[in-house]
Amino acid sequence: MMKINECIYCRHFPCTDVNHDVYQVPPIEIATEQVRMLMISEAVPSNKGDYYYAEGDPLFQQTTIMAFRDAGVQVSTLDELIQLGVYFATAVKCGKTGYGISAQTVKTCSELLQDEILLFPNVKVIMLMGDVAIRALNYVAKAMGEKRVIPSGSTYKIRKFQYYFRNIRVFPSYLQAGTSFFIEKSKRRMIAEDIAGAMHLIF
Repeated sequence: MMKINECIYCRHFPCTDVNHDVYQVPPIEIATEQVRMLMISEAVPSNKGDYYYAEGDPLFQQTTIMAFRDAGVQVSTLDELIQLGVYFATAVKCGKTGYGISAQTVKTCSELLQDEILLFPNVKVIMLMGDVAIRALNYVAKAMGEKRVIPSGSTYKIRKFQYYFRNIRVFPSYLQAGTSFFIEKSKRRMIAEDIAGAMHLIF
């Protein structure tokens, strides 16, 4: 068992366009060898109580469970998904202060994401939920001497093809965490399709 936030942490907080007060790395203790899927979303929420692993019924957990249920996975809690081998992370560990996140911040925080990914030796699938997560994994790949994982282009078009990072299947998809999940029904449908495809690979 490993406690993630004791292994992954930011030392200097160099980024200037995010809120360091809501910095979060998963506080859970987990058997890392049992994880089969990484679901990486954009950034931690501006309210700590909305984070995946917050107590109660946090927003990120609500919308994520809805996304998995849309995909035919009958679960009611995040713990059930963790038991199925799914781990939830964010590409950026601090909260957004505006609409977007600078490329430099995504690149800087991808160093933490790289360390986080390497904690899980048996991952079969990485799901990239939104553009920030896609950019972050591309930075990770470059830092590790690998080619770009996901090409540039609209998610609608690129999600139709298969991508790999170190023999791990990678799904580019849309953001499932937070209120944006409710905005477009077509995106919600595509998220469900991507999750269903990913779950098929881990069972």
